[in-house]
Amino acid sequence: MIEILTSPDHVVALKLSGTLSGDDYDKIVAELEARLDRHERIGVLLDLVGFKDFTLEAGAKDLQYGLRNLWHLKRFPREAVITDKEWVRALARIGNPIIPHVEVRTFEPGEGDMAMSWVSDILS
Repeated sequence: MIEILTSPDHVVALKLSGTLSGDDYDKIVAELEARLDRHERIGVLLDLVGFKDFTLEAGAKDLQYGLRNLWHLKRFPREAVITDKEWVRALARIGNPIIPHVEVRTFEPGEGDMAMSWVSDILS
């Protein structure tokens, strides 16, 4: 399930919980694309504290979207991830030096304001 959080217009802020379905992923893409229509670059904030898993359909859609946008990563300069899961933090640490043009930073539960402030400042 996804919840679209209140954020500045140049930031997509989402709270994911439970198991993410293909329909949920379609909503995420629609939100990303709507913001990209209005802004050259957007920040992304993901609250993954309640996130458990994703369906095969959601995973396939994520892979397709990622591959389609591989040459446009500079449009997503910052991603803030709020998590209590070590495996998510580890993925961020591994991905940061590998993924060009995107800086991923993890935040602890309760640090939502700090995460939003950081991801909103995409002009840095």
